[in-house]
Amino acid sequence: MAAVIVLAVLAILLFLIAAAGVRIVRPYQRGVVERLGRFKVVWDPGLRLIIPFIDKLLKVDMREQVVDVPPQEVITSDNVVVSVDAVIFYEATDPRRLLYNVANFRLAVTKLAQTNLRNVVGDMQLDDALTSRDIINTKLRDILDDATDKWGTRVVRVEIQRIDPPPDVVNSMHNQMKAERDRRAVVTEALGVREAAVTRAEGDKQAAILGAEGLKERQFLEAEGEAKAVERLADAERYRATIVAEGESAAIRSVFEAIHAGDPTPDLIALKYIEALQTVADGRATKIFLPAELGGLFGAVGGLAEMLREPRSEDGVDGDGQVSEIGAPDVPPPPA
Repeated sequence: MAAVIVLAVLAILLFLIAAAGVRIVRPYQRGVVERLGRFKVVWDPGLRLIIPFIDKLLKVDMREQVVDVPPQEVITSDNVVVSVDAVIFYEATDPRRLLYNVANFRLAVTKLAQTNLRNVVGDMQLDDALTSRDIINTKLRDILDDATDKWGTRVVRVEIQRIDPPPDVVNSMHNQMKAERDRRAVVTEALGVREAAVTRAEGDKQAAILGAEGLKERQFLEAEGEAKAVERLADAERYRATIVAEGESAAIRSVFEAIHAGDPTPDLIALKYIEALQTVADGRATKIFLPAELGGLFGAVGGLAEMLREPRSEDGVDGDGQVSEIGAPDVPPPPA
């Protein structure tokens, strides 16, 4: 019975020893194996077996790590004390060197960063330090990367979180910034007033030019309209005179043709002329001037008058047997 118990205990011990020799290395880790206190091998991720109590497995995280550098006082080249706070991002490249070349990597990289911050920022003026954080980050990263390469790490980047000047310097900067903003506001307002005045003047000039052009165009159109109206009025007057002249010409031509077609006697022409004289005498004119060419016609009229003065018989038949008009008016002889 005792033998069974001893075998059971031995089996349990062997199982525990075997279980203690099974190790699992995760994907983001590397395993450093030490045998009897000496480095043996670096294992990749996976299921690994070690000899209990003889081998020792140390796991190294290969992921990117963050180290926060505490704020520290730094004096710039223009003798201004500023507080600088930085953050370091690094990752392991060689697990063996990271374990054996440095005892406390975080403390070592923190002190190294503080020291180099004093050197980098101390060579710059305050204004450059406040506006050139990218330059500080690049310089500090290069310095730390070279220094930590023998420790089996790589500094990925360095970020400056804050650069805080003293309160009095901050107040001076605020006053300077306020004065600069006031100056910019005054300059901007002056530029706005000038641009507004220039724009207004250009608008007035353009309006005056357009007004003058409009007045010129209106006067031109009015003159052109008046010229066309005068031209049309002249055309209408010329057309009316032409029509009247053509009508009178046609009337005279018709009368002349009618007279010639009727073959009038000199006596009839004389009577028509007398009727025309009576019509002219009815006007307001006090004097009537007759052309000398009408002398022959007046001779015919005089002959007609003499013929009318001859004695007539009671029955209206003269001595030659011609019938004459009774009660014909006496026509005076024409003037010489």
